[in-house]
Amino acid sequence: MKLYSSPFSGHGHRIEQFLRFLDIPFEYVDAQADFRATEAFLDLNPLGQIPVLVDDSLILSDSCAILVYLAKVYAPNSHWLPDDPSQIAQIQRWLSIASGEIKYGCAISRMVKLWGGDWDLAQAQRIAHRILHFMDLHLVKCTWLATDQVTIADIACYAYVAHAPEGNISLEDYKNVQRWINAFEALPKFKAMPKFAI
Repeated sequence: MKLYSSPFSGHGHRIEQFLRFLDIPFEYVDAQADFRATEAFLDLNPLGQIPVLVDDSLILSDSCAILVYLAKVYAPNSHWLPDDPSQIAQIQRWLSIASGEIKYGCAISRMVKLWGGDWDLAQAQRIAHRILHFMDLHLVKCTWLATDQVTIADIACYAYVAHAPEGNISLEDYKNVQRWINAFEALPKFKAMPKFAI
């Protein structure tokens, strides 16, 4: 198995972390921006985005799709992605939030502050605080986002929320979110995404 990613990519961290949780051996390929523009990489993912997972003859992109694939193939009917329809629906809700509000809030804020770009930073920060407030209220009565155990929903949401301060988004007012981050980081085989040194 081969994972094309980058150390500072929250999307890539999702997959690297899940592979570690599942004890799946893999080869890590550091796919920096110049490499992602090569013909060899564009053959794997014509959109030029990471992560990309190669599992034998299967080539998969999109981090949430990869999480679902890994859970179904390598941890079927486990707490990561149970077979219960109501639990699947709750997990899908948070996968959508990870690809929506968390991306356009926490992730975009971080990207603009660290690397620049044409995004509206103030708008991204407003989105980030809105979803963090929502998460904090949700986590008042639960440890994990979707079920009573950690799932791929928590993996999908973790990196960009934990690294929100890199986008000048304080987590100080979100005590339940902080508790959830600490619980995730206390899991066996957790590996932190590196902080970007400016």
